Amino acid sequence: MEREPREVMEYDVLIVGAGPSGLAAAIRLRQRAVETGQELSVCVIEKGSEVGAHLLSGAVFEPHALDELIPDWKEKGAPLTTPAREDRFLYLTETKAYKSPFAPPQMNNHGNYIISLGNLARWMGSQAEELGVEIYPGFAAAEVLYDDRGAVKGVATGDMGIGKDGEPTGNYTPGMELHAKQTIFAEGCRGSLTKTLFERFDLRRDCQPQTYGLGIKELWEVDPSQSKPGLIVHTIGWPMDPKTYGGSWLYHMEGNLVSVGFVVGLDYWNPHMSPFEEFQRYKTHPAIRPTFEGGRRLAYGARALSEGGFQSIPKLTFPGGLIIGDGAGFLNVPKIKGNHTAMKSGMVAAEAVFDHLTGGAGNPPDNGPEVIAYPERLKQSWVWPELYAVRNIRPGFQKGLWAGLANAAYETALKGKSPWTLKHHADNTTLVKASEAPKIAYPKPDGKVSFDRLSSVYLSNTNHEEDQPPHLTLKDKSVPITVNLALYDAPEQRYCPAGVYEIVRNDDGGDPRLQINAQNCVHCKTCDIKDPTQNINWVVPEGGGGPNYPGGM
Repeated sequence: MEREPREVMEYDVLIVGAGPSGLAAAIRLRQRAVETGQELSVCVIEKGSEVGAHLLSGAVFEPHALDELIPDWKEKGAPLTTPAREDRFLYLTETKAYKSPFAPPQMNNHGNYIISLGNLARWMGSQAEELGVEIYPGFAAAEVLYDDRGAVKGVATGDMGIGKDGEPTGNYTPGMELHAKQTIFAEGCRGSLTKTLFERFDLRRDCQPQTYGLGIKELWEVDPSQSKPGLIVHTIGWPMDPKTYGGSWLYHMEGNLVSVGFVVGLDYWNPHMSPFEEFQRYKTHPAIRPTFEGGRRLAYGARALSEGGFQSIPKLTFPGGLIIGDGAGFLNVPKIKGNHTAMKSGMVAAEAVFDHLTGGAGNPPDNGPEVIAYPERLKQSWVWPELYAVRNIRPGFQKGLWAGLANAAYETALKGKSPWTLKHHADNTTLVKASEAPKIAYPKPDGKVSFDRLSSVYLSNTNHEEDQPPHLTLKDKSVPITVNLALYDAPEQRYCPAGVYEIVRNDDGGDPRLQINAQNCVHCKTCDIKDPTQNINWVVPEGGGGPNYPGGM
């Protein structure tokens, strides 16, 4: 079947990703256009089936950026309805829980809200559309487009109806080309297009490697006797070994809902460890289990988080575009919050792009293809000093829990004014050989508070069109057996929280092979990050595929 040509749509600004940063940028662009009476077309495309479908977060929300963006958000019905009321910080051993007499100052949540991030994005999407932003969910940006000078001129969305063999099926629909004067990439952590921009424009040349965490989360409806709306609980310690960075959260929401999650730093060392199993084991702790007994698990999901912070921020601009939000790595790790900084980065970028395109702030109307004012303005915003002050806390845990806590206390006392900046290392380089690490015996799930992977993935509402090209690709098909299995006992079987990767043998006991169950993929990107030789490449599937997280997530 001959493929049809792509339709082309033109905009002033194109935003890839309808998360908090992308929507904040879209809103601020249109606000400036309305304020100045100028025409400015803004389009947002989103790979999820709807705005918010792929958003997964704790989420305790600091409203600083929202106060600046939409000061009357309360009157406009923003879904911030559960104020933070109490913070608890626990150190767990296998059987005991020790409550800290005070929470770390970064975890003081007075004035914050426990929210559904997906619902916030849906509300922000409606605010953007009221201002004239065009939003197209279900359209996955699959390719960056470049002009004759090598500058970004937009993106192409993926073709629909391409079979596993790469040929068009009877349901074939060509993707679209969306062209823009500036393209803002707001894909979130480890964006599939953003990582190609890093390579093409060498954007990571002058920064340290990004380091990541894997956040695994469930939403529960608990027994009313266990519900304490506004309570925020964080834990460190068990079940993590002292050398591995990780911890948990419990966020009590209205309606007897509790968000529970566990984050494991992807710089972990033991290839036998399973972040999913650690999370399930955590819920069985005597201080945690009572919250869930008699309750009902409603949803499950997982997502990687950019934890490198200040020293891992790349060059943010290039000809024709710029990067905002978690794609650039603005998470404040000690706060366990990044939505406020992501939104502010989008707002600062919007201001810079608007002035760049319209001649504002003394700019000539056509001042080149790169918005160089964006990073300079970001450095003048509150984002920069906030991230600089905590830059050494996350890398301090590379020497273990107790050294990390001591370093965090020191850095906090100095308010980040220590005369050095600690370094990160790439997460794919940290595994030791399987023969050098202890194996871990995980308990079987009890089906009450702990569960298996497949029943969990079912609750994520994950779905992909089965007859499509694989979105989990291998650069070298031999590596999973000759390297990963031989040296590390196939760690992809354990670091994937969705059961995508499986070593199988034929019934006759033949040679092992890697089976990829791409239908299960919840788009967490862990495989793209943690694979020892960076042999796994995550690309976008058909638009609308992947998880569909409900509003409570």
